[in-house]
Amino acid sequence: MPSGEDDSANETSGEERLIGRYFRPLATTPGAFALGDDAAVLTPPPGCDLVLSTDGVIAGVHFLAEDPPDSIARKALRMNLSDLAAKGATPVGFLLSIALPAETQDSWVAAFAAGLGQDIAYYACPLLGGDTDRTPGPLSVSIAAFGTVPHGGMVRRATAKPGNIIAVTGTIGDAALGVLLHLDASLAERWQLSVASRTHLRDRYLLPQPRNVLAEALRHNASAAMDVSDGLVGDLAKLCRASGVAAEIDVASVPLSDAAREALSADAKLIERILTGGDDYEILAALSPANFSAFRAAAAQAGVAVTQIGQVTSGQGVLFRRDGKVLSFARPAYTHF
Repeated sequence: MPSGEDDSANETSGEERLIGRYFRPLATTPGAFALGDDAAVLTPPPGCDLVLSTDGVIAGVHFLAEDPPDSIARKALRMNLSDLAAKGATPVGFLLSIALPAETQDSWVAAFAAGLGQDIAYYACPLLGGDTDRTPGPLSVSIAAFGTVPHGGMVRRATAKPGNIIAVTGTIGDAALGVLLHLDASLAERWQLSVASRTHLRDRYLLPQPRNVLAEALRHNASAAMDVSDGLVGDLAKLCRASGVAAEIDVASVPLSDAAREALSADAKLIERILTGGDDYEILAALSPANFSAFRAAAAQAGVAVTQIGQVTSGQGVLFRRDGKVLSFARPAYTHF
């Protein structure tokens, strides 16, 4: 993460001090060169392809400025890890670019780096390098993550086939509801949520749970896959368009947490937010009927629930049916534009 600006040969810049204090301790892999060079070196294992993913977060867009700094760091990394998981890839490292407003305190950076360090250790995904900047605008964090798969083994979104089962991991809609709670705490009373349910929804918004433990099982069993980041409805439509297929979903089969069910029982209109709100970071997969049982068994062994929610069909378009009726959505997916 060297500076892009010229510094006096005998003077350590503020950026260098910040990098040395908070980020260099996270860059322990040899190819990172202790963040002392302009680039890093990453050598994939023999017989493997590199899988590349990049995503970022901006204050006021992807998180609230008052969110804990450790959760912001971990969310930014986990978003990218979720992409790697859906591709069947094993994480091997990442680049971090962070733009800090002038008023950012050292204590904030320390907490951010501490959270990042926790996930670096947990997911075995080391920091390789990046960039640090000041910004007159909101805080932004961008990560480019790298993973490996056996040669030709990446799971794509363009290879679903008619007759495939459509399945998702975990539960859908929690983070989207958690965002609403963060914006308006009074909704907890309106939705008649228990304290445990409020905490669950807020935590799912703050800290995604990428399904990297399922990467190998996806490679062996999935016809196609992607992670659910912009909402189940919109992301399934993307997968189907890429594969040239259609899909039908039974809304009653979409897995919901107890907290989401509590909210939905108080306000039936929340079903649209649940299905389209995004930030789930679960895996959406298309699997042959012969492979579905094996994938679900592998997921169960890893402690991850997998639910069949529909099937891939011939044609175009995605239908979400509930009680025999096709649902329509005002905004099928989260979009920045």
